[in-house]
Order: sequence, then structure tokens, then C-alpha cells
Amino acid sequence: MSAITMVHGDLLDQDVEVIVNAWNRNIIPWWLLLPQGVSGAIKRRGGLAPFKELAKQGSIPLGGAVLTSAGRLPFKAIIHVAGINMLWRASDWSIRQCVRNAMALAHEKGFQSIAFPLIGAGSGGFNQERARAIMEDELGKIDSPMEVRLVVFEIGRASCRERV
Repeated sequence: MSAITMVHGDLLDQDVEVIVNAWNRNIIPWWLLLPQGVSGAIKRRGGLAPFKELAKQGSIPLGGAVLTSAGRLPFKAIIHVAGINMLWRASDWSIRQCVRNAMALAHEKGFQSIAFPLIGAGSGGFNQERARAIMEDELGKIDSPMEVRLVVFEIGRASCRERV
């Protein structure tokens, strides 16, 4: 079972080795999409390099995970997960798959710490509390020594933590 810490704050300010970007199926070219949410913050602070790398990966199956560099961000990498379908909606299944696949990829690459946003709760139109519950449940099923953070984005609130 993974040790999970809930953090209120900004995903890009976490002291971890790798972050997760709630992305799409990577079918629409990244340069056609308006930057928003986590992806928009990554583009503004980290530059375009991760998204140029991501474009070379081709389409990502719903729930899939792909690794890129972190651009100018201080992380070792970014794991992009396809949490929303072609209608820009997340589901219980897609959120669970994203968590499983991101954790498997992070484990495979030997990362010791990872931070997730609430997958599907932004552009995916999914209820924030439900997304949190699904992610906590799925992470609780994974046996990993990794430090795992679930980050709830809140503008203007100082970062704080709670154990889950």
C-alpha cells in the first residue's frame, strides 16, 4: 500500500522527482490546444519541450501514460496520462487506469516520489471529491515504496498537507 499525502497548493511547487500531467489522448496537436490547467502551467513555467516530445509519441490509449522530460521544471520527468476521452470527459475507469499506469511507469523508471493532480477534475468535468476518492482508492491498492502526493490546486492558499 502506498503512503499518500494530500497537499493543497500547486503541483509545480512540489518537492518530488516526477509529476503527472492530466493530458488527453494526444490526437489533437498540442499547439492547437489552448493552455489550461496543469498543462497550461507546465507550458508557461516549463516551456514547450515536454509537449514536443509528447507529440512524437502518437496517440495515447485512454488511461495510458507516457514519460517526457520536464523541460525547464525542476523535476526529473513528467508522466502525461490520457484521462479524458474524445468528448473531453473523464470516467471512473479512465482515472483508475491513469493512476495504475502512471505508478507502473514511475516504478519502472525508479522514481522515489511522485505528485498527481486530481485527474479528470479540470477539463474532464469530473467531480473533484469523487476524483479524489477514486485516486485514493486506487493508490491504496498499489504496493509501492514511493512517496505519493495528491495535489489539490487552490489559488491563494498556502501549501498544507494531510495524511490520507
